[in-house]
Formats: sequence, C-alpha cells, structure tokens
Amino acid sequence: MQNRDEIKKILEENPAVMLYFSAPTCNVCHALKPKLFEAIKSNFKEFQIISIDTSVDQETAAYFNVFAIPTVLVFLESKEFLRKSRHMSVDEVIREIKRPYEIMMR
Repeated sequence: MQNRDEIKKILEENPAVMLYFSAPTCNVCHALKPKLFEAIKSNFKEFQIISIDTSVDQETAAYFNVFAIPTVLVFLESKEFLRKSRHMSVDEVIREIKRPYEIMMR
C-alpha cells in the first residue's frame, strides 16, 4: 500500500496511472476489479495501476475527493483525465481512455 506522497510521485513519473478505490465490504468493487485490471493491462501497456482500500486509507481517498466506491481515477501525464464512480462498465472505461492514450503514446 502506497501513501499519498508515494502516489503523487508515481503520478509524476508515469505517463498513465489508474487509481482504483474500493473497500473489502464492497461486492461491486470485488466483481469489477479483476475484469478492469485485466482489460487495462491487455489494452494499455504503459499503465500503472494502484489499488487503494478506502477502509484503511481514508486520508488518500479524501485527498483525491473520493467519497463513493468503487471509484476509478485515470491520470494521463499527471493530470486527472477520467473519474468514474459506482456505476461503470469495463468497456466504458476502456473506450474513454483508448484514443487519448494512443495519441499520447505515439
């Protein structure tokens, strides 16, 4: 588990980062996580993925203004590009990232 400063450093050093906020009591989080992580890894080779357990790390969740789970934040070149909370599909997330990611990685 990374602390907030470590996450900020990862955001600065990597062109594409996904933060996945969840908690052990969230059934939707557990169903979505493996599918989303696999889709990100297979579609976008340069992505760093960080999973944040909001039941343990509420400070980091608050820092990123995350108050619902699951929440996905995607950062491209250190800037927040996409924020999805609660109701999302894997295809929807991939579709929204694909074009900007490809342009950025040329």
